[in-house]
Amino acid sequence: METSGALRLPGTVLAILYLLVCLMPVVLAATGTVAPLDPWEAGAAALGLAGLTAMAVQFVTSGRFAVVSGRLGIDRIMAFHKIAARWVVLGLVLHPVLYVLPTWLNDPALGQERFIAYLTLSHYRSGVVALAALFLLVGSSLLRERVPWRYEAWRASHLVLGAVAVGAGLHHALTSGRFSAAGLVEAFWWLVALAAVAVLAILYGWRWLLLHRRPWRLASVRKVADRMWELDIQPEPGNPAWHYEAGQFVWMTVGNRRFPLFDHPFSIADSPSRPGISLIVKEAGDFTRTVGRLEAGTAVGLDGPHGDFVLAEQEPKNVVLLAGGVGIAPIMGLLRDMVARRDPRPVRLGYAAGTPANFACLDEIEAAESMLDLRTMLVSEEDAAGWTGVVGRLDRQRLAALLAGLDPKQTIALMCGPGPMVTAVSDTLLDLGLPIDNVVYERFDYGGGVTSRLDRRRALQFVGIGVALAAGLGALATVIR
Repeated sequence: METSGALRLPGTVLAILYLLVCLMPVVLAATGTVAPLDPWEAGAAALGLAGLTAMAVQFVTSGRFAVVSGRLGIDRIMAFHKIAARWVVLGLVLHPVLYVLPTWLNDPALGQERFIAYLTLSHYRSGVVALAALFLLVGSSLLRERVPWRYEAWRASHLVLGAVAVGAGLHHALTSGRFSAAGLVEAFWWLVALAAVAVLAILYGWRWLLLHRRPWRLASVRKVADRMWELDIQPEPGNPAWHYEAGQFVWMTVGNRRFPLFDHPFSIADSPSRPGISLIVKEAGDFTRTVGRLEAGTAVGLDGPHGDFVLAEQEPKNVVLLAGGVGIAPIMGLLRDMVARRDPRPVRLGYAAGTPANFACLDEIEAAESMLDLRTMLVSEEDAAGWTGVVGRLDRQRLAALLAGLDPKQTIALMCGPGPMVTAVSDTLLDLGLPIDNVVYERFDYGGGVTSRLDRRRALQFVGIGVALAAGLGALATVIR
């Protein structure tokens, strides 16, 4: 399990390491001697070498390793994981195409024949298998929300297809690559293979062992809103001390299904000052629809903590907490921790839900107002009998009212909710004067496009990494010719 004190590399260091690792086999190839290559063939070789490495690196950009995602957050690392997958596909598709391009330019019929040979001859079969697995993996990820299959089934297929793509790609490189037959590049591929096996062993071997050696128990389950439950989870006697920061999340499994393939992410809705942890879970899928029926005493496995949805060490003077629906879970964790620490700073809470029945923990939020400098705005999209709060959405006017009296430059906003809300509210907060680095959010899913200004800034940073990778490949391709 991770701990809040685990090593977490900053984004700039991770970007540099990513470029160095992906370019390494091309650098090593430049030290070898092969028959002269056409410029297009040199480019094809460079794309194959770097593309295969980048595909293997995808194993560690899945948000499961704190050293990678700890300083970036799950939103940012998953966005990079998706964008990197696209340039991996592009590079590995162009790999065989560029090899036949010189032939096709001189003789289209012969070029087509050569391309078909690459796809059908047994000598290249493992490369074709790797590409097919990669297409299925990326395609199934794009269609995950539209195909009626269980989350666990998708996770299993993602794991199998990823392992097949990397394994078949390594076999293709070692048996067909002109730079990989011997020497430093061959040694590099064996190191990549060992690293991939080690990652899978950690994710599905070591963590499986920890889930059973460090057990937790469900102490209670209580309903806190319509189709929303709070789980109180306590460590078994002898379980080592477990540290986290308010706002982080865990991967949870229960009962006999305590295996990493069956885990689900949930934000911690608790303060580290209290023993154990609390999770607020909404019924939204196959697993979450069962949480209300879990019995006290059920064995629970927790992997974590993960994430950086926390109040920074250099904290601004004012705090704005924004929640949409079950996004109240990490927000309650932050609020409960501020109450436990008697935080003296002004706090503003904006909480939006679909209907009044969807609001959770209102009594506790009201009680917190007597212990903190806290003002709360509850916003329901739909009206209902007896509802006296605001009806509508957290729009610019209401956000401005919530921030009234606060210096935007000295304010940090932490928000969790569905994608459309996060996009609209984050841009509005920037319009109201908050610095872009002071707007921190987590979304329920990562299927949406790049829409907010913060998303676009991050996308430009990722594009910069891709451009640097392409430039490096272009320069090295001239060397390996």
